[in-house]
Amino acid sequence: MAKLVKGMILSLFLAPVLSFGGGHKVPSYKPQTANWIDAVSFNYGQSKDHIDIYRLGFRRDFDSQWFESGVGYLSGYYELSLNYWNGRSDENFGVALSPVFAYYFNVSEDFHPYLEAGIGASLFSRTRMGRRDLSTNFLFEDRIGIGVRADSWDLALRYMHYSNAGIKKPNDGIDIFIGSINYQF
Repeated sequence: MAKLVKGMILSLFLAPVLSFGGGHKVPSYKPQTANWIDAVSFNYGQSKDHIDIYRLGFRRDFDSQWFESGVGYLSGYYELSLNYWNGRSDENFGVALSPVFAYYFNVSEDFHPYLEAGIGASLFSRTRMGRRDLSTNFLFEDRIGIGVRADSWDLALRYMHYSNAGIKKPNDGIDIFIGSINYQF
């Protein structure tokens, strides 16, 4: 378990290095901006035990892409999110920062389906949510997903998992299926 935690922490520090160095510049469909935030996302999901998850995300695309071919390319984004979890009798507030890698498929100039994965860090106001004991306010935010970018819009469906990766027991964690709509400036 210690190796898993070290790997997750390493990925949090490695993503910024990879996103600023090497690779080609971003694709032509993405407008070049000097802003820290180039997109906003609204997300809703639910855990299997009926905890409603609401997220407001602020995104910044990586400035590079790698492994470009006729099929597609690898790139990604950073997402800073504000989270609200609402259970039957509990609520929880959190903030998360995640580097996310995405493989974009070249279907057309304005239409890019993609697969994504990322591991980030989050901080929540409570360590309990219903019957779940998360044990720590600090949680890892893991995700895998599928989506499509078309013009300035991005739609995605994700599986997300929040847990402390065994830093402290018990580690009940929360699994979420979540939908996202994103608007890129």
